[in-house]
Amino acid sequence: MKSFALLFLVVICGVGGLGQKLKPQKRSNGEEINFRTKTKDVCTMSMSGDDEMKLRIECKSRGMSYWCEFTGKPSICRAFRNNPKIYWNQIAVELRKLPHACESTQVLKATMCQKAPTEALMKQVAAGMEPEDLANQDKSVQETSTSMRGAGKSPVKKMRKPPILPLVKPTQHGQGSENETEAMKLAREHCWESLHGFCSYIIGIFRG
Repeated sequence: MKSFALLFLVVICGVGGLGQKLKPQKRSNGEEINFRTKTKDVCTMSMSGDDEMKLRIECKSRGMSYWCEFTGKPSICRAFRNNPKIYWNQIAVELRKLPHACESTQVLKATMCQKAPTEALMKQVAAGMEPEDLANQDKSVQETSTSMRGAGKSPVKKMRKPPILPLVKPTQHGQGSENETEAMKLAREHCWESLHGFCSYIIGIFRG
């Protein structure tokens, strides 16, 4: 009876130990933390990676947007492995004290991992800044160019140039002038205004 109880206890302990080994580690991948800097910049920080973590910070400030990226191995720190959420919250608290989330932040340090090796520190590897509406401007330019290409495929009607009319030079006085005046009068009655000179010239020829 005692041997059976002892065997049962060993099985229970083994199952409990197996359950602890199968317990999933706490992760922080894909999570986002929103915060505001000292100058009220609206920022979002997102984390990704396993052994080597990547931290990206994106902020909007007075019509401008800026971003920066950090990489490091905070998993070297035992406190991080126990609770990564507290680690990232401490990073966010430090960023809230700054007027600009990406300037003067070449290295991010959390209070819980101050004694960790330098490899555990999150170091800045990239940064950038651009107008907040630049993406919208690029999109509108692309739409405009697309519509212009579409319009280029449609048939375009060419405007015909008006004919060049010969100049009518008076060569005779008297009767010639009267014929010319009558020809101009008929041209005004029967021809378009832009063709008065041409019609007058033709009528003058036929009237002699």
